[in-house]
Amino acid sequence: MATLGLRLFGFAKIPMMLYVRPSVLEISNERVMVKIPLRRRTRNHLGSMYFGALGVGADCAVGALAMHLIKQQPGNISLIFRNFSAEFHKRAEGDVDFSCGQGNEIAHLVARAAASDERVETMVVVVATLHDQGDDPVATFKLTLSMKRRP
Repeated sequence: MATLGLRLFGFAKIPMMLYVRPSVLEISNERVMVKIPLRRRTRNHLGSMYFGALGVGADCAVGALAMHLIKQQPGNISLIFRNFSAEFHKRAEGDVDFSCGQGNEIAHLVARAAASDERVETMVVVVATLHDQGDDPVATFKLTLSMKRRP
C-alpha cells in the first residue's frame, strides 16, 4: 500500500519520482527502506545506476518516512529538502535499497512543526546498498529535512 501511495504522489506531484519506479520494501515509525531497480531508465553509460536515480531514491526514502509520520499528526504540515549531499563509495551495479532509520528524530521534528509557526529542520542520513548483497554501502546521503505547519 505504501508503494502505491508513493507512486500516486509521484504521478501527481513529482513525475521524475514515478519514472524510476520506487518500491517501499519496509516502513514503520522508526525506519523505511525503498528500492529502485536498475533498468534502462535508471542506468548510466557504464551500466551502473545513474547518480540522479540514486538521488531520487534518497529523496523517496526520507520523504516516504516523513509523510508516514506527518499523517499521524493533526494539522497540515509541508516538507521540503533544504540541503542535499552525497558520498559515492562504489558503482551501484544492481537494484539499490535506500534505508533511513531516523524515524524517532523525524517524528520529533513533525511534532515541533505542528506546535510552531516557525520552520524546523533536521539532518537525515540515508544509506544506499545493493539489494540482497549485504550491508556494504554504495552511497551515503545527508539531507536537511525542513517542515512547517501550513495555515
